[in-house]
Amino acid sequence: MVDRVTLIERELNALYQVSRILSSTLPLKDKLQAVLEILHDQAGMRSGMLALREQETDALVVCAVRREDGGVVTEPVRYEPGEGLMGIILDAGRTVVVERIADEPRFLGRLALYDPALPFIGSPIRVGADELLGVLAAQPVDAELLDERGRFMEMVANLIAQSVGLLRGMEQKQRDLTAERDQLKQSLRKNYGFDNIIGHTSAMLRVFEVVRQVAKWNSTVLIRGESGTGKEVIANAIHYHSACAGGPFVKLNCAALPDNLLESELFGHEKGAFSGAISQRKGRFELAHHGTIFLDEIGEISPSFQAKLLRVIQEGEFERVGGTHTLKVQVRIVAATNRDLEEEVEEGRFREDLYYRLNVMPINMPPLRERLEDIPELAQFLLDRISKQQGGRPLEIKESGIRLLMRHDWPGNVRELENTLERAAIMSADGIIDRQTIALTGLEDEAILASPTTPKPEFDTEGMDEREQVIAALEQAGWVQAKAARLLNMTPRQIAYRVRILNIKMKHI
Repeated sequence: MVDRVTLIERELNALYQVSRILSSTLPLKDKLQAVLEILHDQAGMRSGMLALREQETDALVVCAVRREDGGVVTEPVRYEPGEGLMGIILDAGRTVVVERIADEPRFLGRLALYDPALPFIGSPIRVGADELLGVLAAQPVDAELLDERGRFMEMVANLIAQSVGLLRGMEQKQRDLTAERDQLKQSLRKNYGFDNIIGHTSAMLRVFEVVRQVAKWNSTVLIRGESGTGKEVIANAIHYHSACAGGPFVKLNCAALPDNLLESELFGHEKGAFSGAISQRKGRFELAHHGTIFLDEIGEISPSFQAKLLRVIQEGEFERVGGTHTLKVQVRIVAATNRDLEEEVEEGRFREDLYYRLNVMPINMPPLRERLEDIPELAQFLLDRISKQQGGRPLEIKESGIRLLMRHDWPGNVRELENTLERAAIMSADGIIDRQTIALTGLEDEAILASPTTPKPEFDTEGMDEREQVIAALEQAGWVQAKAARLLNMTPRQIAYRVRILNIKMKHI
């Protein structure tokens, strides 16, 4: 027999040990098993068992057992809601003390764990007033001071509840974050998928084919083209269709920073490396580890910094500014430029070895003036985006507006087209964008000023029927439908429709 004072001392020591175990970094299952060992060794509560409630089914599932023979539960043991003594404890939400198991008809004995001649105590594991997480059960070695031992089991169950509740809350947050991350990745893949990049001209189809091929490998890619042609969109597409898609996608405009800031931005710096460096900072290359780094305007960096960049591209290693420790990264490099790098190399402004390191897989983005047939679809895509920016306002572009857009040379490419459409949307009171609305943006005047001395092409269709007119225009335009459409004052959609219904066989020159 154990007197009450001695029992309380043993229980207090056991509670201390339980709290230490539950605050450790052990996995949850190991923590719960260790708690049962403490109950057995220090508190005289043997044959301990812990069952946690499944959130989906409300059933109790045994997750930890302390057997006298040291055995473990090999098959999952479940108690459905209200089933057996364990289910009753969970439903009642209170501690149940049985003086002798053999006298309790609701006891199922599925674990073959308990001595039928001894008492049994089961306490619910509760978080707050309502949420029940499971049941803690054990068997006192004798029938003395059962009320005291019941209160002790409740205290242990409360400690477990705090640990399990906190862990489950963290797990739920982790699941939510994982789901949000996966949703964002799916959204990014959708936004930067090939279906979301407008272009059906042969020039753009060639770009798509190259992107599909380079996305399979980790080779360095150099995207070349005029400003506003969509080089960053292609860089995104390469990343989100590559094996690096699960890693970070880090961007930097190299033209925006001087050398000293560019070095710190790309490679990071150590604390105290320069005035204002109050803490260590990771650079873009570190942040892009196991992902992709997009270096826009790569042709703008100085020759002195080109040597530092060459090293990280060749070896995948660098030091932070002010540091001596060499860091290694695994990064897929995608660069972009609107400069003629061959001319820059010839003039000595760009290192030849860096040029060859970057130009492993070039992708040439066609300017908008070379893909005018894409303007109708591009305009609609951009208007849909502008509509969302303006609160879902309905916007519609008329054929007369499309015709005017297709007569412009677009030196600013897609970016200029988007700006023009946004101005037109602002100028339109009813959301209808026609030739007159676009002319209000100044586009018509700009087109005239861009080539004031260029004569309009002579194209006489008098005396021809419609089929002859379309064929004549196609022949004069080199069988390029967009150019033929301009000669006939049509849109590409209109001439494509006539080619189909008039059964005109297209020639490929």
